[in-house]
Amino acid sequence: MTEDSQRNFRSVYYEKVGFRGVEEKKSLEILLKDDRLGILPPHHESHAQVMMYRKEQYCDVLHALHIVRFVSDATPQVEVYLRMYQLESGKLPRSPSFPLEPEDEVFLAIAKAVEEMVEDSVDCYWIIRCFVNQLNNKYRESLPQLPKAFEQYLNLEDSRLLSHLKTCSALSRLPYDLWFKRCFAGCLPESSLQRVWDKVVSGSCKILVFVAVEILLTFKIKVMALNNAEKITKFLENIPQDSSDAIVSKAIDLWHKHCGTPVHSA
Repeated sequence: MTEDSQRNFRSVYYEKVGFRGVEEKKSLEILLKDDRLGILPPHHESHAQVMMYRKEQYCDVLHALHIVRFVSDATPQVEVYLRMYQLESGKLPRSPSFPLEPEDEVFLAIAKAVEEMVEDSVDCYWIIRCFVNQLNNKYRESLPQLPKAFEQYLNLEDSRLLSHLKTCSALSRLPYDLWFKRCFAGCLPESSLQRVWDKVVSGSCKILVFVAVEILLTFKIKVMALNNAEKITKFLENIPQDSSDAIVSKAIDLWHKHCGTPVHSA
């Protein structure tokens, strides 16, 4: 049995007996140990050497950015990560004063979230880099489809709530970029965000849809009381943080309800 199937089997088993997420690996652990993401090789005896190479590469890229005056010691760390990523991917603009592209804003939001989870700057950069690459490559075709999936599952769970959003002309103005491009970075607190990203890293971006649906269901009374698209969107962009863990737990239940076992719900 492969490592991936073992991971999924354990996850399914524990969840069937009522222990949600007991065997789920944290995002950091998966990112550092899963060779499919291209951070470390499958042979653990090689990790120390590879991490040394990664650190050297990090330092070389950072040094190059200092040389061309794109960053300085005063540059915010998340912006440093962005410039490093741009340089390595061949997208460094001609001047640091050029306005940021939408994809850069997404990168910064994810970087800020990862920075709160990981202390070491080298590890932090590689995790951000590989997570963003996964979104841009593996999920490139799936992410644009998530708003439609959100509408579909919200209709199944609460058609009256969906009708209210349509009546208010709010459906097309919901914070889809925050939910599906930034993967709730800047919306959910660290503990809740890690649980969602565990699923994304493990192979399913559809969990994002069910988190969004559960947010609407959790705050249904508040949303139904608002009859203005702008007010609804503003509220959903700044939801209360104290309900986040419960929202994610219920979202995972919805995910299983509609998609079955995690193995087949990418």
